[in-house]
Amino acid sequence: MMEIEYNKLINEKSPYLIQHAKNPVDWYPWGEEAFNKAYQEDKPIFLSIGYSTCHWCHVMAHESFEDKDVAELMNKIFISIKVDREERPDIDNIYMTVCQLMTGSGGWPLTIIMTPDKKPFFAGTYFPKQTRFGRIGLIDLIKRIKDLWNNQRSELLDSAEKITFSLQNIDQESPGDKITEKILKKTFQQLSIQYDSFNGGFGDRPKFPTPHNLLFLLRYWKRTGNKKALEMVENTLLSMRKGGIYDHIGFGFHRYSTDSKWLVPHFEKMLYDQALIAIAYIETYQATKKNIYKKSAQEIFEYVIRDMKSPEDGFFSAEDADSEGEEGKYYTWSKEELENILGEEELKLAIEVFNIEQSGNYLEESSGKKVGRNIIHLKSIPAEEIEDGIEKVRKKLLNLRKKRIHPHKDDKILTDWNGLMIAALAKGSIAFQDTSYLNVAKNSLNFLLSHQREVNGRLLHRYKDGSSEIQGYLNDYAFLIWGLIELYEATFDIFYLKTALELHKIQIEDFWDENIGGFYFTSNNSESLLTRQKEIYDGAIPSGNSIAMLNLLRLSIVTGNHELEEKADILSRVFADKVKLNPLVYTQFLVAVNFAIGPTYSLVIAGNSDAEYTKKLISTISNEYIPNKVFILRKMEQKVPEIDNYSNFVEFFYDIESRPTAYVCINKTCKSPTSDPLKVIEFLNEEWGSK
Repeated sequence: MMEIEYNKLINEKSPYLIQHAKNPVDWYPWGEEAFNKAYQEDKPIFLSIGYSTCHWCHVMAHESFEDKDVAELMNKIFISIKVDREERPDIDNIYMTVCQLMTGSGGWPLTIIMTPDKKPFFAGTYFPKQTRFGRIGLIDLIKRIKDLWNNQRSELLDSAEKITFSLQNIDQESPGDKITEKILKKTFQQLSIQYDSFNGGFGDRPKFPTPHNLLFLLRYWKRTGNKKALEMVENTLLSMRKGGIYDHIGFGFHRYSTDSKWLVPHFEKMLYDQALIAIAYIETYQATKKNIYKKSAQEIFEYVIRDMKSPEDGFFSAEDADSEGEEGKYYTWSKEELENILGEEELKLAIEVFNIEQSGNYLEESSGKKVGRNIIHLKSIPAEEIEDGIEKVRKKLLNLRKKRIHPHKDDKILTDWNGLMIAALAKGSIAFQDTSYLNVAKNSLNFLLSHQREVNGRLLHRYKDGSSEIQGYLNDYAFLIWGLIELYEATFDIFYLKTALELHKIQIEDFWDENIGGFYFTSNNSESLLTRQKEIYDGAIPSGNSIAMLNLLRLSIVTGNHELEEKADILSRVFADKVKLNPLVYTQFLVAVNFAIGPTYSLVIAGNSDAEYTKKLISTISNEYIPNKVFILRKMEQKVPEIDNYSNFVEFFYDIESRPTAYVCINKTCKSPTSDPLKVIEFLNEEWGSK
């Protein structure tokens, strides 16, 4: 039996890097060993960045990196480095910016060729092995780079210097004017122009869920009473829920739709998508009280808890689109398969509800031909009277599907993405009054604090196979603090507020730009790269600065610490010019701006936390959609309520006549205390446009 040879990636924890450990390419992980060797051997560096559930990363790997001829060339000409973008988003952010500067676009796999001192002179994404249809092949590219490196190196080095200079100066922020309410109207108008009124969503194809667009629109509807804003949210969420982008058998959402109708997804599933989309459904349920949104969020949670929760209570990162070398094979069905497992009436129901066709409805993207398989989707939300029948069919299909070869699961646990899921579960527990979600969120947090927090209080980014590594990034702090704030409002346990404030203090110390303002993506103690970036773009995941701004505002109100609000104001000004120029790509940032502009509410209840009337008052308030509020419970059963040590304005709030009493302040102006839940709701709604 021939012994398998491994390259240097075999000792890494990243599932993506381990996938390439058997490649004949002599891959190195990012580190000094690789850079020193490049210096010593006078070779350029071939940097390849991707992630374990990236379809085209797999394609390029199978086509080229597993090919001995390609590997022989790469090993001769380059020192080759592999990076997992989910483990090292700091590296990915920099070189993706380079790719966008040089080519006008980007994506994964990301291919960068650079000098041994990390300065890039070539960038691209996927390359086939051989040149075809005008796209240069990897073999020809390598030969071309070899010639340039040997014969025109001075030109390459000059180009690398210019690119590096551009990179280092591209994000020089210059604090602008304060962002006003006008930007909210402008953003709504631009979203309206891009809105697909027939299919829901924004733009044509591919179509991404982009939950922060929906969270912005919900707030705009609440602010203005504009019914179109709510209609855009509902139509999008219902269209997504009916489409093939939703897994109707096992639940959860796929990454995006390759068509405009939400039918044909890119089949990978990401943890962050589940968290953010669930939050959009939760808030829409609170706004409309329509059960389909509640049910959708609950099904997302069912998928995550069943398939994405680790034995240690953290959440795994992703599931691949491919199984058995074919994208979507795990999720699609032939009519014959259904005929073999379902009874006559069940089959009839499945064909009608799930839109099953004899020839299949799945068009292969490369050929545009039907492949005889079906993507299950709905034309309309089923009537209640057939829900039981559909559920029986679904369970039968789920049990059959479990026997298939499951797509690869990326089982690393990332602090930032887990923070998002904790926030979603905590919000779900509040909206649905379901303590089971709260318990899952608590357990996940306990895991992170036990394994992903160092003795000095700082966070680590990644956990895998019992090992926690990589210094935390801004997103790790901002997203986990968000989860902690939601947990505090779900439980009123001071531990969560205390921990949020501790992490926030470190975040300011390690990430805040003392010269201009705003948060860097990497800490003061991180590895020195070509440049230190500040992320503000709200892409598939909101930026750390967007979430941090909202955290600053919420913690400022909870604690009464005006310095946090001042930092939020500075942060908004730092990025004001960028946001005004193209607000559509900063909608999560504008969620924070909406909060800052107000009306903003602080709500304090003084009462015994175990009293039924206190619980009733809390649940009545929690049932409402009031996005711009912070919620505090002053527990009167405690001799000195613990919250008094963390909030400087609540000590004089008492339960009047021993009845739980609510104190509502709007834009720092207080209403009269009341024990009447309906009066509290009246206060909380009176300044909004939609009463």
